[in-house]
Amino acid sequence: MRASAFRKAVTVDRSNLLERFIELLRNHKIPFCLIGGQGVNAYVEPVVSLDVGIVVAAERVPDVEALSREIFKVERFAHSLNVAAADSNVRIQVQLDPRYHEFIGHSTTRRVLDLDVPVAAIDDILRGKIWAVQDETRRGSKRQKDLADIARILEAYPHLRDLVPPDVLARLV
Repeated sequence: MRASAFRKAVTVDRSNLLERFIELLRNHKIPFCLIGGQGVNAYVEPVVSLDVGIVVAAERVPDVEALSREIFKVERFAHSLNVAAADSNVRIQVQLDPRYHEFIGHSTTRRVLDLDVPVAAIDDILRGKIWAVQDETRRGSKRQKDLADIARILEAYPHLRDLVPPDVLARLV
């Protein structure tokens, strides 16, 4: 079974939400890159997740929101623009936190579940995961997943350990 077939079966993505959203960004020449757990999956052994974190160029966020509303279900939150579609359990979360926008300039194209997409650099993904773990407003279960992602990164890239603050390192198993 190809990775894309596995992803579609597990995520029940009959609407091809992820492919359609990426195509929308590319057709409108909107710079973007994967971040978050799917970004981690581009560098280490992947784990299944319904969430897809993406950052787009700051000046293009209004365009992404307007274009997405024409095709998809869109909800705006304080730090994200969530994009969904009928017949898909995938949740695309466009990160609005301005700290992430610089990640686009450091991204490279990588293969993620049979898709060639720009992915943030591994050290940027690690920084984003650290920010997420340290965000006390996030659900505890989300922060635990972020800790697991940090552990996955450090197992594959031990030289990045110096980038992790002591308080976060102390929480790793």
